[in-house]
Amino acid sequence: MINREDVLEVLSNIQEPELNKDIVSSNLIEDLIVEGNKVSLTVYVKNPAMHARNRMKEAIEFNLKSRLSKGLEINCSVKQKSSDENSNRKVLPEVKSIVAVASGKGGVGKSTVTSNLAAGLAKKGYKVGLIDADIYGPSMPTMFDLVNERPKMIELEGRSLISPILSQGVKILSIGFFTDKENAVVWRGPMASKALLQMFNDAHWGELDFLLVDLPPGTGDIHLSLIQSIPLDGAVIVSTPQEVALADARRGVNMFKMDNVKVPILGMVENMSWFTPEELPENKYYIFGRDGAKNLSEGLGVPFLGQIPIVQSLRESGDIGKPAVLQKGSLISGVFEGLVKNFIEQIDANQKSRKNGK
Repeated sequence: MINREDVLEVLSNIQEPELNKDIVSSNLIEDLIVEGNKVSLTVYVKNPAMHARNRMKEAIEFNLKSRLSKGLEINCSVKQKSSDENSNRKVLPEVKSIVAVASGKGGVGKSTVTSNLAAGLAKKGYKVGLIDADIYGPSMPTMFDLVNERPKMIELEGRSLISPILSQGVKILSIGFFTDKENAVVWRGPMASKALLQMFNDAHWGELDFLLVDLPPGTGDIHLSLIQSIPLDGAVIVSTPQEVALADARRGVNMFKMDNVKVPILGMVENMSWFTPEELPENKYYIFGRDGAKNLSEGLGVPFLGQIPIVQSLRESGDIGKPAVLQKGSLISGVFEGLVKNFIEQIDANQKSRKNGK
């Protein structure tokens, strides 16, 4: 079975002649989809000439078929890399997409969704980073079994940088790595915002496909500091179905839509949609109401990414530090895999929309 990592390994041996670097490390590949015996992708080259694009397409098809399978069905589109295409952002230029995961209300499972989304993306072969920006209640050290870990410092080009900790294929930084887990973090807004920005600016993230940012609940100083300082490519809103959470989720969506913010909403996730007991896997008990966040997303005109049920194994996986999406063949892993698929589709749609100037 051919997977995304196999394809990327082959493509990393193909050079872009003008840049004299391989097309993977140069971030020239987009919309890569591997499904069974089919591979589709878009590749950018600097030379606009038709013969240059044809040579690249032939090189990709030849290498994939000769090294993976002669029977591969390949749909490869080669385009010119314009001067403003994939332009480097000043902050984290090697990161393709920076996405915030937010909730208007605490306790709705935002960190659970973020950890499983990150691990699910890594499981599919993407390079993923995660910043635990929930300054006052960091959860990622527990959810990735890193409670006693501490990041190391590395020297790079004359700078001392924080090296994120790798767990389950995800590079992670959390304020929980730098504070005593027994003591409360009592910081005023500016101090908390400064600590958050250090995890962006003073860390060595390297090349990433996605950097997810687990925001604290609400719409306060930390959110505004992040939005004003870091060029976000999108936001995901997490809510539970009941009305008290939906009111806060609506405010969260409106914050990202403000004229001085304008961060695209990639979608909404409904957590705790229903309860399914282990001994009755077909039963659904709608404890907090039914389809509340799903209906809200339709009303606000934002995509709906999926519903997450309450199951015991989801809580257990968070406690032992192994995200539920990594469970093999379980109901909850399938649910999160669907969420990851929908997230990737929205990222691709958002990128295409920006290219088309919409």
